[in-house]
Order: sequence, then structure tokens, then C-alpha cells
Amino acid sequence: MASRDISAVLGLRANAAQFSLLVLVNAFVGGMAGMERSILPMIAEDEFQIAARTGILSFILVFGLAKAITNYFAGRFSDRFGRKHILVAGWIAAIPVPFLLMWAPDWNWILAANALLGVSQGLTWSTTVIMKIDLVGSRRRGLAMGLNEAAGYIAAATAALATGWIAARYGLRPHPFYLGVAFVGLGLMLSLFAVRDTIGHVEAELALKPEARARSSTEVFWLTTWRDRNLSSVTQAGLVNNLNDGMAWGLFPLFFAAAGMNLRQIGILAAIYPAVWGMAQLGTGALSDFIGRKWLIVFGMFVQTLGIAIVAVALDFAGFAFGAAMLGLGTAMVYPTLLAAIGDVAEPSWRASAVGVYRLWRDLGYAIGALIAGFSADVFGLAGALWIVAALTAMSGTVAALRMREARSSALIFMILPRSFVGRRRTS
Repeated sequence: MASRDISAVLGLRANAAQFSLLVLVNAFVGGMAGMERSILPMIAEDEFQIAARTGILSFILVFGLAKAITNYFAGRFSDRFGRKHILVAGWIAAIPVPFLLMWAPDWNWILAANALLGVSQGLTWSTTVIMKIDLVGSRRRGLAMGLNEAAGYIAAATAALATGWIAARYGLRPHPFYLGVAFVGLGLMLSLFAVRDTIGHVEAELALKPEARARSSTEVFWLTTWRDRNLSSVTQAGLVNNLNDGMAWGLFPLFFAAAGMNLRQIGILAAIYPAVWGMAQLGTGALSDFIGRKWLIVFGMFVQTLGIAIVAVALDFAGFAFGAAMLGLGTAMVYPTLLAAIGDVAEPSWRASAVGVYRLWRDLGYAIGALIAGFSADVFGLAGALWIVAALTAMSGTVAALRMREARSSALIFMILPRSFVGRRRTS
């Protein structure tokens, strides 16, 4: 068990230095995920002659499964061993990834790289999320999650844009993946020598809630998965959100290429979606602290649906860019809000485990999305696959609207809508 400092002070301002450091570390985490977004599907087609869409999207399937399972254990182990040890372990797992992507002699090596990348992302991103929730306390949780996710996805967009540009100039391999070597080195050094554990902040928050009780890992799993209507609503929305993100990651570059876009244009389009997603989260996370979580999540899922539909019917670069931007905006409305909603409901003693269960199901969305999108694209074509994913996203928003209750009694939405319509405050 990590050493604990129960004198720790909660709050964003009181922990600004460590919080900012964790934002920077998460930017490197996001960069590792983003460096594949614009070019890996083309590597599958051009260098390894993989024609079936299901085969091409296999790298997302492997990544999603590895990340999902690792998320679950990252939450549990960070409660048991402390956050920093898990963060450092995640960076160590990432060390081979850029080298495997550079020099892979066949597709199986690419799959192995993505399995390691999934493990690394599960450990590093989960831990930075948990540590920021620990630091800020309850009042600015949405803002904290917005800053965390913004850093990660702005970095992912920048990496996607950079690797697309490098690939257009120097070829698909190895040059684009030199960025990954820099990301791993910087992330590991900062995590080892500058980041401090936040388990003491958990103890400080627990001292403010003497009535809170611990829960077993099994109890936390079922509460987050199904029994608690807020946690389970958040979980299903997270799964479908990453289902369509996996679709965008794997099929958008192929869809754009089939429409006549060149590598440079595909790189820009692949960057627009995570860039809007990342930058808009700077506002949407804080907005959820003010107006509440539920309706930002519901309408965010419907905006994502609209974005996917626009891409499916677009005929030129401008149309694709507008659809990708709408998808990014909808995702920004949802992504930090889901994490903040988990923090609203879960008690400090089992919050990290609940985040781990949520991220388990959420990132299984990558694997499920790869299977659905790949199979649908092979059977119904690329546009048909996009419409199927759009329909699933709309269904998820409907589920959240019907099942979820607003958990923040201070939310402005309570002043605007009747309490019976918004949903009673969760008291269990």
C-alpha cells in the first residue's frame, strides 16, 4: 500500500502544479494514441495487402480488448498500490510500441504493438483521470475532466495531423513513428521523477465523508454495470461513444480515401474530429459543473449521431470536415461529463474501482465497434457501416434520457425543468 498523507488539501487551485503536470503527462498519453489515427489503415492496405475491412480493423479490436481489461485492473490496483506505480508501469509497457510499428515485418507484429499500446493506455490514461479526480474534490470535477480529456485529445489530433504530414512527405514507415519514441521518453521521465501520488487526497476526502462505506470489487462491478441507474447509464453511453470512435478511427480514413482524398487531406480530416473533441472539452467539462451531467450526455450522443450521418452523405472535403467537427463536438459534450458523473456517484473509497469498471466497458466499445464496423463495411459497404453506427449512437442517447437521473442538486437544470422531468437526486 502506498504511503498516505491525510493532511493533503483538496481543490484545483491548491494542487495546480501537480494537476498541470498530470495534464502534460496525459498529452503524451494522447499523442501515443493519435499517431496511428491517420495512417495505420493505409499501412494495412498498402504494405500488408489486407483487403477485408474486418481484417484492417483487427488492430482496433486488439487495442480495445487490451485497454478495456487493463482499465479494470488499473482502477483496482491503483486503490491497492497507489496511483503513481500504475502510471509508471503503463509507460514501461509503451516502450516497444513505436519500434514495433516502425519495423513490423507482418501484420501480426502490428497487432502485438496495439495490444501493448492498449495495456499502456489503460494504465496511464486511467491513472491520470483518477489522480485528477483525487486532487480537485467534488466542486470542479467536470472542469478537471475537461482539462484532462482536452489535453489527451488535442495531443491525439496533433499527432494524427503530424503523422499524416510526415507520411505524405517521407512515406508511411518508419518516420511517422519517431514521434512515439519522444512521447514515451518524456512521459516516462515526468512520471518517474516529477509526479507525486494522490492517495493522500483520497484519505482527505474520506475524512469529509465519515458515513461512506467500502464496497467489494464484485459489488462495485455490478453497481457500475447495471444496478445503479446513473452509473449504468454512463457505462452504456461510454461503450457506444467508443464504439463510434473505433469506427471513425478505422473506417474514416478508408471512406475518405474511397472518396478521392489524398494522404494530406486524410491527415487533416483525421485530426479535425479529435481536435474539436479536445478543444471543446475545455468548455463542456466546466459546463457540466454548472448545468448538470444528464442532458449534456443525452444531447451529446444525438450530436454525434448527426456528425456520423453528415459524413455518410458528404461528397467533398468540406462536407467531411463539417461532419467530423460535429462528431467531435458531440463527443466533447459526453466524454468528460461521463467521467465526472462517475465521480459524483461513487464514494472516494471505491471511486477508482468504479472508474476502472466504467473504462472496462467503455473501451470494450473499441473492440465491439471494430467488429460491427468491419463486418458491416464488408456486407453493406463503408457508408452502410456508418449508418449502422449512427443508429446505435442515437439509441444510446435515448437510453440515457430515459434511465439516467441528474445527480447534482446544484445544477442549473433544476431551476429550468420540473424536478419530476429531470429525475430525482440520487440518494442511495
